[in-house]
Amino acid sequence: MFVKRLIDTTEKGFLIIIALFTVGAMAQEVMLLIELRKVELKDLLLMFIYAEVLGMLGAFYSSHRIPITIPLFIAMTALSRLIILQGKDGDPSILLYESGAILMIAISCWVINRLRERE
Repeated sequence: MFVKRLIDTTEKGFLIIIALFTVGAMAQEVMLLIELRKVELKDLLLMFIYAEVLGMLGAFYSSHRIPITIPLFIAMTALSRLIILQGKDGDPSILLYESGAILMIAISCWVINRLRERE
């Protein structure tokens, strides 16, 4: 009993730290964008990743579980951001691998949602 309570408390503590660090990173990004007076697509995707992390934490606190699709959405957004950061100077084969990974994750999300509908 004590060990389970200790693990649960530790888990909740780390989730609070992750939430605080995510909000801090988002605030730093906003301050940088204000200082630079320029917002690009890569910046918006990064902010979306931060928002999804907070959404995932909120989903965990409300239901005590994390829907598998939320980390998959974060992964797709992170891969999209990576593609944008590489620009047109990158190796085209890497672009195909990354976009193929996004397609595979998107298909996985679709399959998961179809399976949930059948329940």
